[in-house]
Amino acid sequence: QVQLVESGGGLVQAGGSLRLSCAGAGRTFSRHARGWFRQAPGKEREFVAGINWNDSTYYADSVKGRFTISRDNAKNTVYVQMNSLKPEDTAVYYCAAVALPGLDGTMVPDEYDYWGQGTQVTVSS
Repeated sequence: QVQLVESGGGLVQAGGSLRLSCAGAGRTFSRHARGWFRQAPGKEREFVAGINWNDSTYYADSVKGRFTISRDNAKNTVYVQMNSLKPEDTAVYYCAAVALPGLDGTMVPDEYDYWGQGTQVTVSS
């Protein structure tokens, strides 16, 4: 059974930092596009950051310069380092992966095949 398991969420003050992790289980994702999304109450799920099969990265404008996505293939894990957090970053954060290797990711949630259960990030003002 394929699983993505997020960790690292929590409560932090504005201006603080958190690092989220997403570990894959049941298959390897070393050459697969991965992504981070978030969903705030009453809002649609939105793209945050993505890393392609070749490790190129891309970000939503709202987090560019503050968030950094990376991967450790030996651990089958993708990370997002979140700095200079703002109250508007408060949401449930989800990681995602595509099923086929060698493809670029997208900002569209429906293009991803596997999802984690989500981890809550709360930024207080």
